[in-house]
Amino acid sequence: MTDIPNLEFDWSNTIMETLGIKIIEFSQERVTAAMPVTPKTHQPFGIMHGGVSVVLAETVASAGSYLFIDREKQRAVGLEINANHIRSVRQGTVKAVGVPVHVGRTSMVWDVRLYDEDQRLVCISRCTVAVIDKPDR
Repeated sequence: MTDIPNLEFDWSNTIMETLGIKIIEFSQERVTAAMPVTPKTHQPFGIMHGGVSVVLAETVASAGSYLFIDREKQRAVGLEINANHIRSVRQGTVKAVGVPVHVGRTSMVWDVRLYDEDQRLVCISRCTVAVIDKPDR
């Protein structure tokens, strides 16, 4: 389980647990997560899969969006994401730093940048998050 202040999510048996994603900074100004690069995250050529970068970026944007919504009545879900892969990573830890670019009532836009252990830019991503009403249950 990943402990995020003010959020009580059980992340066991999710993609975050599978990939080892940990939130290490969590505020309305910035959300930072770290993830190990292992064979589990590789594509067949032994480098981190681009889709894994996207999972990490959307995790940061979605988690951060929860700081701006009424969690009793709303959910934040990924609507659109793009990613530019700048550099490959074979091992170590990548860090994703997300900052909100736009915070609205029905959508949010996040800029998320991934860095390797030498602080070199690995990926730039922009994620649009939709704010939706929770379904009645």
